[in-house]
Amino acid sequence: MSTWERFLDTFFNAKVMARYLPDILSGVVVTIELAVLIVISGLAAGLALALLRSLGVRPLNWLIVFVVDLFRSLPPLVIIVLMYFGLPAAGLSPSGFVSTWLSLAFVLMAFSEEIFWAGITSIPKGQWEASRSTGLSYGQTLMNVVLPQALRLTIPPLTNRTIAITKGTALGTVVAVTEILGQASSAVSNSYNPSPLMMGAAAYIVLFFPVVVAGRWIETKFAWKR
Repeated sequence: MSTWERFLDTFFNAKVMARYLPDILSGVVVTIELAVLIVISGLAAGLALALLRSLGVRPLNWLIVFVVDLFRSLPPLVIIVLMYFGLPAAGLSPSGFVSTWLSLAFVLMAFSEEIFWAGITSIPKGQWEASRSTGLSYGQTLMNVVLPQALRLTIPPLTNRTIAITKGTALGTVVAVTEILGQASSAVSNSYNPSPLMMGAAAYIVLFFPVVVAGRWIETKFAWKR
């Protein structure tokens, strides 16, 4: 057997790949479910915190800033481990799936809140004053005048941050989440062959490469035009 054939047999063994393909596909489904939940809940929570912060209630703002800075500082893996192994001591026992989802959603919430807040504060004060002078309330000015402009400004950085965090679904392997990397690692252990790991890498490319390309297009389309 030549060196090239030995390489293919080690990393791209057709028999091993065919045997564990169903496991990898089931991991793809779990990864998609996790990513969708993380994006929806993380962005919604981040926007809600930014809107609450815009009310200008000082004690509430201090609390929001503390929570946001906390989750921006902690590594996602640490949050997952603390939630999965720590909450049972408080009487709560989230599954590995829930722990991964909530942990990464909290991280995305923290970063997206700062991005949304930067977008809101970037709108000139004169637009607030002009809107209020026409009889619009604070809430109407925020929702109808300021927020639409702020959201457009936040799309490029938000897209990049969202992609970066959703790829963290692979961290769920530490709490036995059967996503792509978890299934691939298990298959490697059972087959004594790294071919399933190559399948897992291909699955990540298939899933996230189009998202990265779409994100680049969105960043270009909504970039600030000088």
